Amino acid sequence: MTDDPMQAMPRGTTPRQATHRRYAWGALIVALVLAGWGIASRLHSRNALAREAAASAVLIVQVIRPVPAEAADSLVLPANVQAFADAPIYARTNGYLRRRLVDIGSRVKKGQLLAEIDTPEVAQQIVQAEAGLATAAANERLAQSTAARWSAMLVSDSVARQDVDEKLADAAAKHADLAAAQANLNRLRQLGDFRRIVAPFDGVITARGTDVGALVTAGSGPSAGLELFHIQAVEKLRVYVNVPQAYAPFIKVGGRAQLRVAEQSGQGFPARVVSTAESLDQSSRTLLTQLEVDNAQAAIRPGSYGEAAFEFPGGRGSLRIPANCLLFRAEGLSVALVDAGNRLQIRPILLGRDFGKEVEVLSGLSAEDRVVINPPDSALSGAAVQLAAARP
Repeated sequence: MTDDPMQAMPRGTTPRQATHRRYAWGALIVALVLAGWGIASRLHSRNALAREAAASAVLIVQVIRPVPAEAADSLVLPANVQAFADAPIYARTNGYLRRRLVDIGSRVKKGQLLAEIDTPEVAQQIVQAEAGLATAAANERLAQSTAARWSAMLVSDSVARQDVDEKLADAAAKHADLAAAQANLNRLRQLGDFRRIVAPFDGVITARGTDVGALVTAGSGPSAGLELFHIQAVEKLRVYVNVPQAYAPFIKVGGRAQLRVAEQSGQGFPARVVSTAESLDQSSRTLLTQLEVDNAQAAIRPGSYGEAAFEFPGGRGSLRIPANCLLFRAEGLSVALVDAGNRLQIRPILLGRDFGKEVEVLSGLSAEDRVVINPPDSALSGAAVQLAAARP
């Protein structure tokens, strides 16, 4: 071998041509390297884009585990407090109010005199009826004695039977007239007794619509006289509550509750369920429930707005989940679960009570299930998902 470059060149090749050939080979190698690098970078970008697209196609979900139901559920509902007995008092006879013995706020007993009405016309009618009764009694006695005499004469055939029958009929008519006169007198006496206005039950006078000297007329309604008094029994109170349909099965006669009113902050009054409507209201889907509260200390005023607090037993074996976990589909209520392989599973459930933000699940879930929050309507069983950060 020789170190002379001239001897390494092929025969007939000049030095200039050899240099150009080396440059050409170098340029070709550089072009091939650039082309390979471009192809490799494009393949890398395409693979990265494919991986990114595949990753973005995986649904990211938040999950929560069902919470066991509490031992007891508390329910607070608006309550309407009313007097145990509430009655307007009207006059049953016409006249002028002679005296008034009570006013607003007066506590009265059953049968206590509240007012008196001056009824001179009724008094005169009673006198007239007494005179009519005396006349009817005299006519009845005469007719009876006459009928007795004519009946005795009939035995000896001294009179005709037709005449005797007429006397007997007249005696019966006079007896009927006497009974009618007695009934009319009794009616007027009872009407005269209505001049005394008495309390129908123990209570408090809450309104007064008349005063001494005022003309009062019998009856009630728009065409009759004004209400004389209004009385309410406040020793006990009636409380009316509309219980939602989900809680209606837990309302039982004899059940207990607590009544709270704003003016007695922090204090609860024991209440007892005495009756229910036994039917749900068609518009509100609620059960009208009546409670009874002891108000011997007059701590609660009728007409107050209150709140009734009920304690219901928790559902055995039931779970609670947020309401936004539900899927409403044609086949019924269901939820989306994430299994151990991070894939969706659509599972039907049986719903219990609705607590607003939460719902009770009676069957279809376990405490270890991972339930998807706000699942998309397009969720399908078997779809791969990715879990987001844990949510408390």
